Amino acid sequence: MAASLGRTVKMKTKIELYYDVMSPFSWFAFEVLHRYKPHWNIDLQLKPVLLAGIIKTIGTTPEMLKPRNSHYQQEDIKRCAKYFNVPMKLNDSVYESVIGRGTLMPCRFLTAIDLLHPSLLENASRELWKSAWSKHEDILSAEVLGSAGLAAGLTPEALAEVKEQMSQPATKERLKAYTDEAVEHGAFGVPTVVTHAGAKPQLFFGSDRFHLIAREINETWMGPEPDAVCTKL
Repeated sequence: MAASLGRTVKMKTKIELYYDVMSPFSWFAFEVLHRYKPHWNIDLQLKPVLLAGIIKTIGTTPEMLKPRNSHYQQEDIKRCAKYFNVPMKLNDSVYESVIGRGTLMPCRFLTAIDLLHPSLLENASRELWKSAWSKHEDILSAEVLGSAGLAAGLTPEALAEVKEQMSQPATKERLKAYTDEAVEHGAFGVPTVVTHAGAKPQLFFGSDRFHLIAREINETWMGPEPDAVCTKL
């Protein structure tokens, strides 16, 4: 009927978010992009990657992992947490417990959920960030992963399937494929956002490029909490 009335349906712009729960800046980008789903005509695709894999492939060290920058990064994370209204709480152990030990198991956990229960990937990712960066829990622990999965909506039976899936070749291959895909796009860290609005994909790095992303996809940037802005209007 829409076609007969001469209406055209605007295709959603695909946006890929490559992220690792090791990165607090990935959490900021993740939350903002989800807040904009009702406001922007986008198809947001979540793609967990292994930051260590990106680092190994391109042979560099992200700014947040350089010892000289650690004090600045911690202060900047606190500022960003307030600006983006994300419930992040830093302490002296969070860098050692999250960044220092890597996130292979959490990334495989999310990838297994992506394969078996993709509708719960958003919730599971958020729960892992909360566990690591708000509650200061050990996200390499099977118990913490399990609690996050249940909080995300997995049933105990589904959680058992996900844990079994973590060690399967398909999970390892999916995580590697997403990581390699990010590198092919030009990623050198996370979060990496790739938009597909024009003739070729455009890469945006970090959680401070939303105004440029909006311009690229012909949408309006209304700050980190668009619903608050619309309510005031």
